Amino acid sequence: MKQRVASALIGIPLLLAFVWFEVSDFPLLALLVALIVSLGVVEVDRMASLTGARPLTVFSVVWCLLFVANAYLDANYDVGYLAPSLLASAVILPLIWLRLRSANLLLLSWSWTVLGILYVGWMLSHYVSMRELHHGREWVILVLFTTFACDTTALFVGRAFGRRLLAPAVSPGKTWEGAIGGFAAAAAAGLALYSILDAAGVALPCSHYQALAVGCLIGVLAQVGDLFESLLKRVAGVKDSGSLIPGHGGMLDRADSLVFTGVIIYYYVLWVVE
Repeated sequence: MKQRVASALIGIPLLLAFVWFEVSDFPLLALLVALIVSLGVVEVDRMASLTGARPLTVFSVVWCLLFVANAYLDANYDVGYLAPSLLASAVILPLIWLRLRSANLLLLSWSWTVLGILYVGWMLSHYVSMRELHHGREWVILVLFTTFACDTTALFVGRAFGRRLLAPAVSPGKTWEGAIGGFAAAAAAGLALYSILDAAGVALPCSHYQALAVGCLIGVLAQVGDLFESLLKRVAGVKDSGSLIPGHGGMLDRADSLVFTGVIIYYYVLWVVE
């Protein structure tokens, strides 16, 4: 627990700085996301190798970075037509490459390669897209810290009051009590952060009800993301995706709950709020 607190004390100010600041109109968040997806997809491929698969790690890292670059370019230079090409090539090219290299475990290796690119690269790149929206910095802060509130509350409530297991076959430590606590915390955090940003003079262009809806969505999606990564670790037979962050494990162990929240809230803001 001390390691978790120390990591948070160092990580949160750095995260806020990367979200808020930019250099010559280039958001520092894009660099942070690029680093996260690179490390994250390497962890996915490491887990894949434990199942016997032979994923294309270099290809995966490159395509994840291309998704991050496309998210920034699309917001500023209107190159949205590139996204379908990236998605299609992320699926087709690894299949061709693996087929030419070796026919052994072709489907398994291809599946893990595509999974890593889409799960880590494509999904997390939406934080860069969100940052480029109107009031994008505020939206990113709302999503990040509402997700953290959900995670932290679910952990403590689960430890203190957890009795009924949520998904024992996937993650034996998660309970219904913790999940309900995390959901409630996310809903409350969504409203609280909306009010804090409003008081700070950077109000989000949405209503209290929409902020509550965002909190409720995050309360579900953050925990789905956590369970999905737990499923990957269970398939690979590992406890943590890595050992990069003291007290947390690997990069994915810290970012897993952010994966689904970023992409869904981005489209919610784009289609419903704006």
